[in-house]
Amino acid sequence: EVVHPKGLEMRRYRLVLAAFGMTSCLPALAAVLNVRVLDDRGKPVGDAGVSMVARSATTEDPPALPAAQTKTIDQRRETFLPYVEIFRPGDRVVFRNSDTTRHHVYSFSPTRSFEMVVRPGRSTAPLLLDRAGIVAVGCNIHDHMRNWLFVSSAPWLAITDAGGQVRFDAIPVGKYTLTVWHPQLSPRQPPVERQLDVPADRADMKLPVTLSLLSDPRMPMDHNRMQY
Repeated sequence: EVVHPKGLEMRRYRLVLAAFGMTSCLPALAAVLNVRVLDDRGKPVGDAGVSMVARSATTEDPPALPAAQTKTIDQRRETFLPYVEIFRPGDRVVFRNSDTTRHHVYSFSPTRSFEMVVRPGRSTAPLLLDRAGIVAVGCNIHDHMRNWLFVSSAPWLAITDAGGQVRFDAIPVGKYTLTVWHPQLSPRQPPVERQLDVPADRADMKLPVTLSLLSDPRMPMDHNRMQY
């Protein structure tokens, strides 16, 4: 078959249009954000609550919030485990006593106040957390016991691991506010905020954050008091 040069040019033009149409239908790649939290000495900070919300409209919907959950905070060797736990409004928390001594769990936080005695080997009834905020938890018998419930409705929410890191996947193009909180921030110091722009190419992104922290309020345990 002999093809006229103009006909060949038209075929090439149609192929380019078809290829463009196919690529425009492909799903856009989502950005990945790696956050690393360090202290003033450059050491990784675990147990930091990291949340992120959009400041402007995005081309895609944010991730759907998970269904309500019930999470357990254990009390073992006079220590709350974990030290910090994240919740969504509508989640519930259970406190379990795995020690051989009684614990008196309480909070005076405006987000959720409560007071409960937890006998050895027992667990509390699930307690509803219906508001966003920070819940500081203590034990009225053992003053060194501390725990924090980080309740947030932010679409992106995580706790840093021992290496001070969290990873957020599938972030649409847009402008965001990232907030980092830790229980050892000074009461006069607000959580640290960073403004973040996710560009159209959505490349992998890294964000270091430095926190100035107070000393750990949890004292070493005197195991001679374990039977008190």
